[in-house]
Amino acid sequence: MLSGFTLVRNAVSLDYPIVPAIRSILAVCDEVVVNVGRSEDGTRDLVAAIGDPRVRILDREWDFSRGSEALARETDRAMAACRGAWGLYIQADEVLHESGAALLAEKVREWDGDARVEGLLVDYLHFYGDFDTVATDRHWYRREVRVVRLGREVRSYQDAQGFRVGPGLRRVRARATGARMFHYGWARAAGSARRKREASRAIFRGAALRPEPAISERLAWTPLLRCFTGTHPQAARDWIAARQGAPVVLGPRYFRLHHLRYYLSDWLERLTGARLFEHRNYVEV
Repeated sequence: MLSGFTLVRNAVSLDYPIVPAIRSILAVCDEVVVNVGRSEDGTRDLVAAIGDPRVRILDREWDFSRGSEALARETDRAMAACRGAWGLYIQADEVLHESGAALLAEKVREWDGDARVEGLLVDYLHFYGDFDTVATDRHWYRREVRVVRLGREVRSYQDAQGFRVGPGLRRVRARATGARMFHYGWARAAGSARRKREASRAIFRGAALRPEPAISERLAWTPLLRCFTGTHPQAARDWIAARQGAPVVLGPRYFRLHHLRYYLSDWLERLTGARLFEHRNYVEV
């Protein structure tokens, strides 16, 4: 049995593609557990309206007294409610391509008997500003664990980007699959991007106690933005079509000395396939 799990809060006001996200993994999951934090914008109704009996909602009051660790704790609660032997995790601003969903299901079956494998990796496309531009510098992670073997002391880590194992927080033993995850968290018009940054600031520990500069309507320019020429996941196409043409305001291009390391790293990665000093929550087996 393959379970899916995710968590979401205020998806309507923050314009998260939670319905496409859930639908993209329902294609291969026997159930999808959705931890819905108390929201003020109808998020629970939006999830319930999917109308699939495989979707199970956990109604939760998220405690942000310890900042972004709340995301890991609530992810663990969703994972603990799964009934399968493997769990497919997706975040509220991610959508799994249908080719990748089929590939992950195939690899779960293939590697289920190999006890060394605790997780499966997906490759990321990080959209930035719009749905035709991807951010590619080393600041953006290339791969992350999105399928885990359940019941092995695997737990969500820090702000829930990845997973670790046991009380010692060992890195997950994982294998690459070639499945593609589309990350739309920064494919936003200016106003939506500002609301997301405001929400992110609010959950980080101590943020409310520190003086902060005003949040700009603009998305800051970042090095190594590239055009995307492929196809988006089928589950996301209606959601994308409804947002095409929304005004996006990128900040002006600029150069800082530390940008040199991004360009150098990109050149070496294209030459060798390796990304130097890459942060990983996993080790490949």
